[in-house]
Amino acid sequence: MTIADAPARLAAAADASLRWHPDGPYSLQQTLGTLLRGTGDPSFSFRPDGLWMAFTTPDGPVTLRLTAAAGPGAAGVFDGAVDAQAWGPGSAAGLAGVPRLLGAGDDWAAFDEPAFHASLPRMVREARRRNLAVRLPSTGRMVDCLVPTILEQKVTVIEARRGYRYLMYRFGSPAPAAGTAAPEGLRVQPTPEQWLRIPSWDWHQAGVGPQRSATVMRALRSAVALERLSALPALEAAAKLQVIPGIGIWTAAEVVQRTHGCPDSIAVGDYHLAAYVGAALTGRRTDDAGMLALLEPWRGHRQRVVRMIGLSGFRKPTFGPRMTIQDHRRH
Repeated sequence: MTIADAPARLAAAADASLRWHPDGPYSLQQTLGTLLRGTGDPSFSFRPDGLWMAFTTPDGPVTLRLTAAAGPGAAGVFDGAVDAQAWGPGSAAGLAGVPRLLGAGDDWAAFDEPAFHASLPRMVREARRRNLAVRLPSTGRMVDCLVPTILEQKVTVIEARRGYRYLMYRFGSPAPAAGTAAPEGLRVQPTPEQWLRIPSWDWHQAGVGPQRSATVMRALRSAVALERLSALPALEAAAKLQVIPGIGIWTAAEVVQRTHGCPDSIAVGDYHLAAYVGAALTGRRTDDAGMLALLEPWRGHRQRVVRMIGLSGFRKPTFGPRMTIQDHRRH
C-alpha cells in the first residue's frame, strides 16, 4: 500500500489531499460503513461523488471526502486508489490518519492462510471469497467513537441513533466549508468540552437517561487520557476503558473494533449477537458463553468471523415480541 499526492485537479479543490493505493481489491462502503451510526448520521454522507465525513483533530475540525480513483466494479469494489481531499484547520492531521482509517494496517494474511481458512465454517469461507475488498477500519479517535457507543447501551438502536442525531444537530458544529460540492448539514461531533456543557434537560430531550449521560460525563472528564489509548494495543485499550464506571466489555469491544480495527473483539452482552452467531453456526440460539465457545477455535480473528457471518447474508429467524421503544421525554 502506498500514499501519493492526489492529482493536481483534486488537490487544487481542497486545502490538502493525498492518494492512497491499497494492495488489492477495496471497497469504501463495506470498509467504512461500520463507522456510521445509521443512514442519518450527521457526520457522514455517502454520495455518488464519494464518502464525506467531518470530525475533530488536535488541530481543529476537518471535512474529508474519500473517492475511488478508478472506475468501480461490482458493489463498489475497485482495484485502483482512494483519493482523499480535506478542508479546514484539521486538514493535515485528518489526512495523516487516512491510511489507518481506510484499513492500511488491517492484515488478513493469517485469516486467509490455507490451514486456518479450511477450519472456518463454509458460510464464512464463502463470505470471505466474495468480500476480499473488506478491511477493518481504524479511526484512532476514541471520544468520537465512545460517546455514541455509550448512548447505545441497553436501548434499541433506533432510540440511540435518534438521541445522537438530536445532540449532534443541537450541540455539534457545521463541518468546515468545502465549496459548493459539500453535502448540506454535515456536522462535526461536539468536542469533549462541549459534551460536558450539555445540560441535563437536553440529555432528557434526547431520550438519554441519567445513567448513560453520567457515564459520558465521567469518561470525558479524562478525554485527553482517553485519546492516548488509541496508541495502545486494542485489548489493552479495551481493558483500560473498562476502568471507567459505566463502561463494560460490550462498550469497550464496540469502541476498539472501530478505533483500532481490532480483529478479535467480541461485543459480549449484545442484545442480538450471541443468538445470531449461534443460529448461524449451529442452527440454534445461544448465550454469550455459548457464542464465545463457538468462536474460540478462531481466537485472534473472532471479529473477522462475525463480520463475515454478517456479510454472508444470513438472517436469524425471529420469534417472540420485539423490544419496545419507550419515550420518556414528555415525563
